[in-house]
Amino acid sequence: GTDPAQAPDRTEEMMSVVDTTWPPAEIRRADPFLLRRGGGGGKRVSSASALRGEVTAAQIDAAEAAMREMGQVPLFSLRPGDAALDAALEARGYTVVDPVWIYARATTELAELDKGASPERVSLTAWEPLAIQREIWAAGGIGPARLEVMTRATCPKTSLIGRYDNSPGGTAYLGIDGDIAMLHALEVAPEVRGRGMGRAMMIDAARWARDHGARELAVVVTRANTGGNALYRALGMAQVGTYHYRQGS
Repeated sequence: GTDPAQAPDRTEEMMSVVDTTWPPAEIRRADPFLLRRGGGGGKRVSSASALRGEVTAAQIDAAEAAMREMGQVPLFSLRPGDAALDAALEARGYTVVDPVWIYARATTELAELDKGASPERVSLTAWEPLAIQREIWAAGGIGPARLEVMTRATCPKTSLIGRYDNSPGGTAYLGIDGDIAMLHALEVAPEVRGRGMGRAMMIDAARWARDHGARELAVVVTRANTGGNALYRALGMAQVGTYHYRQGS
């Protein structure tokens, strides 16, 4: 689709929020890279990112070797400003995977949006997640390794249990870093998709975040996720960052 309304780029700031709210099993500093060991929790917790622009071939070699030593396929997260590294990885045969957008909006603005007419859509908060949430996540491909990421987070956090007309309607995880809350792993139950459950859960997430001191609610979503992108844009969230991965073999 077309690029969403773009605010000033805040990718680096938001990626720091990602590392806090969706933490890798381990972060190693290997100049000029931060290396993440993910423990099977997905690309976000398993990629290397450059701390500064100038990167040599030998430094890329070293990062590749370190990632293999961690039992991971070499994977780099490329942000705005990483054009030289991006080109160097492309020359090595790395393929682009999962370009994403980062969206954000003030919690006070999101919290005041209308959740829509009945039937009732309401979210409860709980930590730890309940069995029904684990089932909804599992059905959406969010398994034990990603639940482990949530458990690992030491920031203020909660899970949201979406309820649609008194039945389980969805689940999500929410963490706060400083005054930015980030929502991850939003999964709406198949039987209530297209009925405003995701929107209602985002509004409830903003209310929880606001009540816990967060000024903004942010989300990270792949460009290929048309439903997610449509939802966040419909909520008036602005694109504040972008990145993509390059994966080796």
